[in-house]
Amino acid sequence: MGKRIIAVNAGPRMGWNTETLISEASKGAEAAGAVVERFNLFRLEKYTGCISCFGCKREQFKGHCICRDGLTPVLDAIREADGLIIGSPNYLGELTASFRALYERLIFQNLTYNLETPCCNERPVPVLLIMSSNAPDSAYMGLLRNYQQTLSRFVGPTEILVSGNTLQLRDYSKTDWTWSMFDPETKKRRHETVFPRECQRAFEMGAALSSRLA
Repeated sequence: MGKRIIAVNAGPRMGWNTETLISEASKGAEAAGAVVERFNLFRLEKYTGCISCFGCKREQFKGHCICRDGLTPVLDAIREADGLIIGSPNYLGELTASFRALYERLIFQNLTYNLETPCCNERPVPVLLIMSSNAPDSAYMGLLRNYQQTLSRFVGPTEILVSGNTLQLRDYSKTDWTWSMFDPETKKRRHETVFPRECQRAFEMGAALSSRLA
């Protein structure tokens, strides 16, 4: 059986930028021999971020979030996986609230507050973190580097892929407001010329993630 990779979509719009990039990365991983299990955070049962119960700080639950809700199957799957692909759009300068909920619980369950062994994760897995944004690629690299550093420390070695200046709507003219902040034609051209290359890059990074597991 091939290595198992979990792909998590933390964006709400199916068939759009984030989901497309995750899908391409998943296809790349599968082409390289991995088995990919997919989760869409906006399709899960009700869940929350970390509730700070500190149950994961008890020896019997070390590395396990004890809060049981819609995120539990995702956390369980990641814990047993060989790799993780996770993607989110950027909303108001941050990744989605759904991403943050998973991120909080994924990281905090492995945080020990012990200086000698700050992380109790005994099974690090490589991560591919994908972000899409209508801002330029470089606008939030500091944000992504922070996530990369923390994920690398508590989950596993993390690579990042950013797709900026994304197309938000197929027809901007059908909204009630004039979106004068953007040039729709420029965004459409980029979507037709640059975004396919980013999809190819996602495919290649997914394949590389899988190959690292061999």
